[in-house]
Amino acid sequence: MKVSFDDLHKAFENRVRLGIMSALVVNDFLDFTSLKELLEVTDGNLATHLKKLEQEDFIAVEKTFIDRKPNTKYVATKEGKQAFAQHLNVLEQIINQQK
Repeated sequence: MKVSFDDLHKAFENRVRLGIMSALVVNDFLDFTSLKELLEVTDGNLATHLKKLEQEDFIAVEKTFIDRKPNTKYVATKEGKQAFAQHLNVLEQIINQQK
């Protein structure tokens, strides 16, 4: 069966969303500041991409307060992990087709 780029999930086309999911699938959770520093993006840019992944139900958000300061944590959902694994699998198949 031939696999094409059309089989990739659109939610992961952007490098920031790809980075967010890559970071979240290998960590239990990350907070906003950690993701921002890791991905070297602005607050607004990160917030936009997080919202997109949240709308897809690929990440979950937990808002708490630490020493009276707001803290937002993000975690990859089961659906998000499955979709991301499938996306990576398609990428691998595309690469292997080229050999």
